[in-house]
Amino acid sequence: MEDNKKKCAADGDKDIVFSRAVKAGKRIYYLDVKKNRKGELYLSVTESKKIVTGDGFDAQVNYEKHKIFLYREDFDKFLDGIEQAIGYIRDNSEPMDYPKKADNEPSEGEEKFSLDIDF
Repeated sequence: MEDNKKKCAADGDKDIVFSRAVKAGKRIYYLDVKKNRKGELYLSVTESKKIVTGDGFDAQVNYEKHKIFLYREDFDKFLDGIEQAIGYIRDNSEPMDYPKKADNEPSEGEEKFSLDIDF
């Protein structure tokens, strides 16, 4: 029982105070706002990619996951860096046919990436 408590505390899942899932093709991005032991909030970003091996009845499904943790004191620098990287990709890539946008996505021609998180 004690080992189970340690595992839950290590995972931090019980400290999630806000969560949002972003589905993007074969990937899902989980944006989880968590609280650490000091009561400070931070952002955990998890990319989960579905991996299917085999065919038919022999098919096996696994999920490959990658996480990053972003702390409040780094938000401005992170946003600045990601805006520059996205701008570079948009300026230096061939135009793509993007899937039809959802109602909550920016309208066509809106170039700036923004992330609004209040703490």
